[in-house]
Amino acid sequence: MSKKILLKYVFIMFSLIILNTHADKIRDLITIQGTRDNQLIGYGLIAGLNGTGDDTTNIPYTVNTLKNMLAQLGIEFSSEKNIQLKNIAAVMVTAKYPSFIHKGQKIDVFVSSIGNAKSLKGGILLMTPLRSINNQIYAIAQGSITVNEQHYPQNLILSNSDNQYNSGKIIDGAIVEKEMSVNFGNKKIVILQLNNEDFALVQKISDKINNQYPNSSIALNSRTIQLYTPKNNTSQVRMLSNIQNIEIDLPVQDAKVIINTKTGDIVMNREVKINSCAVAHGNISMIINDAKHHRRHFEPVIYESSNHLKEINNRSDYYNENEVKYINQAVNLNNIVHALNSLGIKPVELISILQAMHDVGCLRAKIEVI
Repeated sequence: MSKKILLKYVFIMFSLIILNTHADKIRDLITIQGTRDNQLIGYGLIAGLNGTGDDTTNIPYTVNTLKNMLAQLGIEFSSEKNIQLKNIAAVMVTAKYPSFIHKGQKIDVFVSSIGNAKSLKGGILLMTPLRSINNQIYAIAQGSITVNEQHYPQNLILSNSDNQYNSGKIIDGAIVEKEMSVNFGNKKIVILQLNNEDFALVQKISDKINNQYPNSSIALNSRTIQLYTPKNNTSQVRMLSNIQNIEIDLPVQDAKVIINTKTGDIVMNREVKINSCAVAHGNISMIINDAKHHRRHFEPVIYESSNHLKEINNRSDYYNENEVKYINQAVNLNNIVHALNSLGIKPVELISILQAMHDVGCLRAKIEVI
């Protein structure tokens, strides 16, 4: 077998015990209308780079930004000569402005190069105003940048984009200078919004709320609940606090598999089921069969290439010039992916195989590729 390629997988399993339902708190299922984050954006300059900044010959706006910044500090220099600097970079700065935050509190900011800088590692973002959609300044950002650097095993084959040095984060990198107005507590009606539309779940949440606060809740549609509350901040806070802590037995979820084509990550929920099928890809074969057709239970086993007869679970099958993976149908997609991984399947090939399994009805789940 050729050298194995290590794939990175993320498997999120909601439970190791097979159950039809599980309990979550309402706080994890809904958001309260009017208590959302707001987006902030700004244009800034990073200094202190070790020769990895913008090529200012081709990116003139970086130098213009520096000139304007120095002019505000009372420093002027002639622009007749072409200035070539490699220790600065022009960046866009973004942040989320949380609801109910106050002046003086800090928020995280993210920076992304908009020029041709090779790396922002070791750089410092100079004072940058952050604005909202109304063009008003709500925060000021400044600080040292931590780049998006990931550490991989030595035997993993990396592409040029696996480590992104042209973007980064500054923890607590912006100070809030202005507060946004919030109308919370001014009305008797509060709207609860379900994170994912579901008629059964939204009605169940409404019923649970009415059990604790009679006639206070109405389900308007598959995502919205109208809640009648006292017109008072303190009373609303107490009521919403109690409601958020109510536990809900969730109905069976739709089986779903999410595949990230860039990273090779695969995320699935526990509802994903596998039917009997056979997969042939190049010189690799995999068989998923129903255990009830065999005399005894078996675990996944790799059978190396050969020309002689193989006896598998008291059955005789011929496999010529193939590596065979034999898998019990009772296993989940996690086992299938590990089986394919052990046979040297590459990420792109794996995605194609899973999509083909879905198309023929072997993989019973919705597949979302991102």
